[in-house]
Amino acid sequence: MSPAYFASAAEHRAWLATQAALPKGFRTGVTRLNFTPAEAPKPAAMTLTLIALDKPTRDFAAVFTKNAFPGAPVIVGRYRLSSATLGAILVNNKVSNVCAPGGVETAERICSETARLLGLAPEQVLPSSTGVIGWRLPAAEMIAALPRAVESLETGTALTAAEGIVTTDLYPKIRRADLRGGSIVAVGKGAGMIEPNLATMLVYVLTDIAVPREVLRPMLTRVAGETFNSISIDSDTSTSDTVALLSSGHVPCPNEAEFEAALTQVCRELAEDIVRNGEGVHHVVRVKVSGAPAPAAARALGKAVVNAPLFKCAVAGNDPNVGRLVQAIGKHLGVVAPGADLSRLRVSMGGVEIFADGVFLLNPATEEKLVAHLRRAEMYSSAPDADGFYAPRISYPPHRHVVDVGIAVGLGAGEATVFGSDLTHEYISENADYRS
Repeated sequence: MSPAYFASAAEHRAWLATQAALPKGFRTGVTRLNFTPAEAPKPAAMTLTLIALDKPTRDFAAVFTKNAFPGAPVIVGRYRLSSATLGAILVNNKVSNVCAPGGVETAERICSETARLLGLAPEQVLPSSTGVIGWRLPAAEMIAALPRAVESLETGTALTAAEGIVTTDLYPKIRRADLRGGSIVAVGKGAGMIEPNLATMLVYVLTDIAVPREVLRPMLTRVAGETFNSISIDSDTSTSDTVALLSSGHVPCPNEAEFEAALTQVCRELAEDIVRNGEGVHHVVRVKVSGAPAPAAARALGKAVVNAPLFKCAVAGNDPNVGRLVQAIGKHLGVVAPGADLSRLRVSMGGVEIFADGVFLLNPATEEKLVAHLRRAEMYSSAPDADGFYAPRISYPPHRHVVDVGIAVGLGAGEATVFGSDLTHEYISENADYRS
């Protein structure tokens, strides 16, 4: 778990370095290249990040986006799940290779060249891309750069890989857990287009603990549901979401339940990091739902709250306009549970109960407490520059505070925790100018 506070970007980076030691059997490498997109002819830069195993493994798992227009790497990745073994992952940023002409063929061509350089078969390389949707990969430039990526492979740290995969992220993200002589280390990127069904979210989880693929695959599905599928920044499901889990098998697994608990911890912390680093995010919102008919119903209600635009805007302004919160709850339940008895529903913010028995519980003292809670959770505030653009003032997470929302529905035993964010001027500014 990270410290409660970071005083500077340097302090945060120093902490990341303490988390970044690679599990046994893995190497990472990074190189950069320049190219000119065919669709927008002006100079651009791309980073290639390579994650390689010393020896291909049969013990790997992956889950992908549910978007109906998946990127070519997702299409190829689904094929790769039937491969006997996997030996490497190649990640590029800047271009997502989604519905681009010849996208699958280009991805496979680049995988083949990567495999040749690593002494692997093409089906042992998993491609992964993030960036602008609709653009074609600069295949020639990428293939020319691949030898440099292979030459840069090192066994020491995952930090360079965590930095290499980012796009609009303000800082890299790494989480780890140490377990009886082995470790689980995860790197991830994602800042916008985030509501995983499985967000433009890419996550790579590496472990040297030996867990067979027959166990890893259903385990990853369970863990992703509780973590990455329980966050949202802007309610948009990317075409490129990928979570891959690879085991090098160097350390015997002492207990599969213990391993799953550690994996869940790593993924949950990384999922919260992704929200905290979301585009323009000033506040992280944590919604704990209890008393729902089932866990899936609890998760859906939490998502409805963190995706409610008016509530998100109120949080951005440190305005405890709790009417916007309750209306979001009522809107969702009115659709999915019409006629349900909500007489026992209770709502709190910052530990202060604001709604119970069908009425609000508001007064000046409550208002003061709610404002203080919102301000405490704010990571930074900002103002437009001379051109009217908003830009983040900090490139590190200053603290781990959240806006805490509690919803007790009173209809069952289902529980879920969902992380979301506010909606700020910066988010709009960044996405209005994303390609320009």
